[in-house]
Amino acid sequence: MTNFWENSFKDNQEMWGWEPADSVIRTLKLFNNNEIKNILIPGFGYGRNAKYFIDNGFNVTGIEISETAIDIANKQFNESVIIYQGSVSAMPFDKEMYDGIYCYSLIHLLNDKDRIKLIEDCYNQLKPNGYMVFVTISKNDFRFGQGTEISKDTFEPWKGLILFFYDSGSIKRDFENFGLVETEEINEPEIDVEGKPKQKFWYIICKKENG
Repeated sequence: MTNFWENSFKDNQEMWGWEPADSVIRTLKLFNNNEIKNILIPGFGYGRNAKYFIDNGFNVTGIEISETAIDIANKQFNESVIIYQGSVSAMPFDKEMYDGIYCYSLIHLLNDKDRIKLIEDCYNQLKPNGYMVFVTISKNDFRFGQGTEISKDTFEPWKGLILFFYDSGSIKRDFENFGLVETEEINEPEIDVEGKPKQKFWYIICKKENG
């Protein structure tokens, strides 16, 4: 997976532009409503989603596997943001406890064991009353069933990219022991963009109860 994303960022650089995903805007409202300011973003990329949080006064720390993506981010943020280089499967990278965690379009890239480890590692670095948000691909997405079937609900639509597609049952199975409070199937983007198919994602909210 390291080579896939490193090559992708080398070839395409700022491939998604700098506008945040629609779910970032929704998450910022959730975090603001719960006085969350210090957040962790596993799967930081080059920082397009982080930028929206930073521009709105959040303190952001990132984890990113691609050195090229980190180089792009460091130029954008003048190296003012801490970004740990490595796989999220190597978490934790610090001993910090965070008010909130935002994980976009990452967990479905992992195998069964690493998905649970990521959820648990994020939960363990969450302060009491903190929130973590995961945005992950749905079985109702147009890519489900494309390419080579690897295992149940897992496909390789093109070489080097293996995706696990969530449904309500697998969400409950993976998240119910980690403060699951809300799930909703969403479109990304929310509105039609010419020439760009809508992606179906799950928006998952977990809260770490005090005590």
